[in-house]
Amino acid sequence: MNKFLCCCATLLLSLTAATSFAADLTGAWTGDFEIPNGDSYHLSLTLKQEGAKLSGIVRGAQIGQIEIFDGKVDGDKVSFSVIYNDMTIKCDGVIRGGQIELTSKSDSAGFPGGEATLTRVKIPDTHEAQPTNSNGSYSAQ
Repeated sequence: MNKFLCCCATLLLSLTAATSFAADLTGAWTGDFEIPNGDSYHLSLTLKQEGAKLSGIVRGAQIGQIEIFDGKVDGDKVSFSVIYNDMTIKCDGVIRGGQIELTSKSDSAGFPGGEATLTRVKIPDTHEAQPTNSNGSYSAQ
């Protein structure tokens, strides 16, 4: 019985550890979306992750701003969809450190699909970003 309880405790701890190391995708991501003809388009994503649910916005000069839906994170896998020009475009990806490798596709002939490697945008830790007044407010330096 003690052996069984030890095994259960070990399993529970390992699952807890695996969950705590899952990537949090909340933040800004940027990269180039490449389509089969060789063209590429710069995109930026602003993502918010709450557990396994992912929401956010995709921005690009060619597409404007598009809200994502059906966003999910499962371990190192990510997926979401967008609607652009009445087409539903499905994006699936793999999280590798500070990058997301995405593949996009649609059932529409008007969208050839493509791939992107997105990199997390690092927020610079600058002097200007620190509170400068004793009450915690910010002032221009």
